[in-house]
Amino acid sequence: MTHAAPETFHLDDPRSLLAALLNAGYRVIGPQPRDGAIVYAPLPTPEALPRGLAERQAPGHYRLDETGGSRWFDTTVGPQSWKGWLFPARQKLFEADRTGDGFTITDVASQAAHDWPKTAFFGVRPCEIAAMEVQDRVFDNGSFADPGYGARRDATLIVAVNCARAADTCFCASLDTGPRAQSGFDLALTEFEDGRGFLLEVGSARGAGIAATLDLAPASDSQIAAARAVSAATAATQTRKMPEGIAATLKANPDHPHWDDVANRCLGCANCTLACPTCFCTDVEDVTDLTGDHAERWRSWDSCFSIDFTHVHGGAVRRSAKARYRQWMTHKLSAWLDQFGTSGCTGCGRCITWCPVGIDITAEAAALSVPQEPTP
Repeated sequence: MTHAAPETFHLDDPRSLLAALLNAGYRVIGPQPRDGAIVYAPLPTPEALPRGLAERQAPGHYRLDETGGSRWFDTTVGPQSWKGWLFPARQKLFEADRTGDGFTITDVASQAAHDWPKTAFFGVRPCEIAAMEVQDRVFDNGSFADPGYGARRDATLIVAVNCARAADTCFCASLDTGPRAQSGFDLALTEFEDGRGFLLEVGSARGAGIAATLDLAPASDSQIAAARAVSAATAATQTRKMPEGIAATLKANPDHPHWDDVANRCLGCANCTLACPTCFCTDVEDVTDLTGDHAERWRSWDSCFSIDFTHVHGGAVRRSAKARYRQWMTHKLSAWLDQFGTSGCTGCGRCITWCPVGIDITAEAAALSVPQEPTP
């Protein structure tokens, strides 16, 4: 994404921005309450936004509550991530049909990418922008490119919302992925206290085009400072953090005794990887009809916590819960740096909240950072 020089404005009400996007022909997808959680879905009306709501998150715990206030974005992140839109959980890749002297192939995935409408993601959190940038490297890293992902990403406008509060499970500040977005957005909103509106920042020419359709006053120096203060105060409330040097620590400690402790608690349910905005493991399945004249190839999300994920001739490579948890955590926090030049974690805290037994990746990282007792 190419960024123009920063411009800042004062915005009274996010509904005017949402209306401008709709008037410009965008399909707008944004956060809204559904079944007791915040989900990302097409916004039927501005009133579907989570105004007056906030959630309580803790290890293995999530509750969405009414605040009795009128603030628009006091919720943080829910069980879903934007990954589900850019990188669908289940996707048909191609179809094959028998002909008289062979077969024909239809590239369904590429066609689906071309059919992606003009879309705006509204309310993207800074840690989620960081997660998208991680997946950008995964799906277009030189040796492999997913054209469907790239087409959807390029056609999507990003409206960020800088966090004015942090959930108990957030730790983005320790990874420098939030609570304020520095780049990666077309437009960014910071909600002021006491109903004083928003700071609107322009991050691209595409965003500037939308802002130009609104009747906006330039932001004052005091408003810009107030927005920065909101982000700083939010960062200061985060009690969790990722230990420094964790990549080298994990690489050096494959036999640390704490791996047994966490393995005894892990259910292997894969909730953490499914909720994670950066995990990208998949399985591929070929299916045919009863005649054998039509075949399809499907790709679906998978997880390194599944015992069949590493199944080869003779059985699974990682047969124990210990081996699977160690693979997930070491890959995400260490090996990703070697592969993609970045950590695979952005501090969103979803894996903590949505773990049924409340395993906390920051606590496990801290325990693994404690030197092992010497063997007698």
